[in-house]
Amino acid sequence: MLICSDNVQFGFNGETLLKDVSFTLNEGERVGLIGGNGEGKTTLIRLLLGELEAESGSLFVKNGIRIGYLAQNGGYDSANTVWEEMRGVFAEDIRAVEQLGEIEKAISSTDEHSSQYRVLSAKYEALNKKIAARDSWNFEVKIRTVLGGMGFENAYSQPICTMSGGEKTRLKLCRLLLEEPELLILDEPTNHLDMKTLFWLEEYLSTFKGAILVVSHDRYFLDKLVSTVYELENKKLSVFKGNYSKYKILKAEKVAHLLKEYEKQQEERAHMQEYVDKNLVRASTTKMAQSRRKALEKMELIEKPVLPPSPPRFHFTYPEKPYEKVLDVQNLRLVAGEKTLLENCSFTLMRGEKCAVVGDNGTGKSTLLKTLLTAKCDEVKFGRFVKVACYDQENANLHGDNTVLAELWERHVLWDQTRVRATLARVGLPAEDMDKKVRMLSGGERAKLALAVFESENGNVLFLDEPTNHLDLSARESLETALKEFDGTVLFVSHDRYFIRAIAGKILALENGKATCFTGDYERYTADKALKKTETQRVSAPAVSTKSAQKESFYRTKEERAESARKQTRIKNIEKEITALEAEEAQINEEISSPAVAANFPLLSEKCNRLEAIKMRLDELYGEYETLVE
Repeated sequence: MLICSDNVQFGFNGETLLKDVSFTLNEGERVGLIGGNGEGKTTLIRLLLGELEAESGSLFVKNGIRIGYLAQNGGYDSANTVWEEMRGVFAEDIRAVEQLGEIEKAISSTDEHSSQYRVLSAKYEALNKKIAARDSWNFEVKIRTVLGGMGFENAYSQPICTMSGGEKTRLKLCRLLLEEPELLILDEPTNHLDMKTLFWLEEYLSTFKGAILVVSHDRYFLDKLVSTVYELENKKLSVFKGNYSKYKILKAEKVAHLLKEYEKQQEERAHMQEYVDKNLVRASTTKMAQSRRKALEKMELIEKPVLPPSPPRFHFTYPEKPYEKVLDVQNLRLVAGEKTLLENCSFTLMRGEKCAVVGDNGTGKSTLLKTLLTAKCDEVKFGRFVKVACYDQENANLHGDNTVLAELWERHVLWDQTRVRATLARVGLPAEDMDKKVRMLSGGERAKLALAVFESENGNVLFLDEPTNHLDLSARESLETALKEFDGTVLFVSHDRYFIRAIAGKILALENGKATCFTGDYERYTADKALKKTETQRVSAPAVSTKSAQKESFYRTKEERAESARKQTRIKNIEKEITALEAEEAQINEEISSPAVAANFPLLSEKCNRLEAIKMRLDELYGEYETLVE
């Protein structure tokens, strides 16, 4: 056991932030900590780190535990180079190897029959065992593995002080991974990672020896990494066994069960109270009425469960449809400073298409969106009646000195105040936020305000650059729903794989200075990319001669060719069924998150049962698919 919390309570300035928080975190456990903005996730982490002290309850932290903590923007400054900084993690290993060399030299010049020789030999053996146990010989391999996986393979000699904030945060994560603490606490570790690095980190953490507590809005990341979810809501912590997808089901079932028990008790109390009111004054039934009144007084009341707060709601509309071809890009050259990002970039967007731009950091995704908006050249042509609305990940179009109310109202002066307030409230900015200065808003509040401004532009073509940054899970899911329902055109950049999978029907991949357009959803894109990688590896590997392969193919029997055809048909059918089931699964997950379904226990049970059946069927199909494509 690493940490045990028992009814911990904490508050600030008379306001309770955490109440009756209880959990046990064990060695090697993988935990995802989730909750809305302001629910107390950072406060709980600070309590675990010893930066804050609980007001009541007990918080046990294993004596001498080594905790590694990555804050959300937790980089560090250093005059050292990247290599020097990472090498510092292994100072003890390096010194041990150096000492071993010194002892070897001393032994070589000492008489093997002397007492000093025996002492040196004993030291050599003990030190050699220590080096072997710590794997000290391979410290450089470890450094190169982590730096390479996190995208620093070409930055060994770069001084850390010259790096950007995002690079420093990634470098801090590299150091934490190399230090291998007993407990690794990560606050939004995926914020500054591209797809390639993200996949690497997931694989690396899956083999990490210590325990992990991660705060993340990346649902793919949580699904793959964690086996337990801690949810902070209404000042209390609930523990759910399973990954994020399982948590959503269990949470809906829990709310429905508590609501059913509460309503059942309320009905029972009302029935008993009615009996007491009618029979208390009757001589023949007074004793029975008094007995029931005492039972009512002694009954332990079930607290009415607090239903999940209504998530923000977004709605995108436009007054006029554009022509069929919305955007035509031909042979565009994309340049940033003296660096050429893309050559001969060509693609088209048709009305109603939703396209995700994906690629590693630095490939020009955000630059492409900005260029398309500002370019006045023959290479970029928008169709007639196109009205583009753009969402910038930095929210640079907001004015810090404006109030929240004024920021939207000044853009739509013909709106009455009621409409402005209602629009802001719908996206999750309540009345108490109206007079706040924009510069005082949190990242999540700024994002919601920017989205309110964005949707009010009524564009029929939407450009979005990392729209899920700073949004909590419920807000992300609401934005997904709104964009799926939008019948206009969407071009967006995102690292959120759940978000891409939910929306995109087309992928524009930027890689090695080229833009490749893939028609199909994100699952098909990743599968196609994996297949091409496998084919490349197969081509580069030693293979049977071409003539032998052709001969073997030519001499297949009629039965073998028929069996091959049946296999290909089955593969296509499985792919269709998987696509349909995954779409149904996503739809049910959205439905069970709504308060209306959560309050309807029979309907919720039906949907949860269907969800379990879908997961079982998907497991069967995945297994059969893997067998067929081998």
